[in-house]
Amino acid sequence: MNIYLGADHNGFHLKEQVHAYLAKRGYWVEDVGDRELDPDDDFTDFAQMTALKVIGDDSKDPRAILICGGGQGMCMAANRFRGVRASVIWDAYEAKMTRNDNDSNVLCLPARILEKDPEEWKDIVDTWLKTPFADAPRFRRRNAQMDEI
Repeated sequence: MNIYLGADHNGFHLKEQVHAYLAKRGYWVEDVGDRELDPDDDFTDFAQMTALKVIGDDSKDPRAILICGGGQGMCMAANRFRGVRASVIWDAYEAKMTRNDNDSNVLCLPARILEKDPEEWKDIVDTWLKTPFADAPRFRRRNAQMDEI
């Protein structure tokens, strides 16, 4: 599984921690940016670059993790791309459900909440990466409907 990481200035420090965590566990990870802390950067740039990486990746089940202050901006921007199913997640239960039911391929994390509790974000990331899509007909149908909107 290929994993792409993107973050603005509010998510920069957490992205660095997530990158190290995933690399240590043997995941293939590409840092899409920002690569330096820039207080004037825009989350939309990283959401776009990361979304394009996911939808342009022909490997099996490519995923991305986007991080900004609240997670919402990244999620809104990423979901503008057909084939992206981004979800703002704040706990492991929601991480499991968004994978199981929605086949989420982009995880958006709220740095303001999660950077204070490494065990929480690690649990979210691990759960999201390990939970398979249930692949029920109703879930496939709904995902197809989203791509037609």
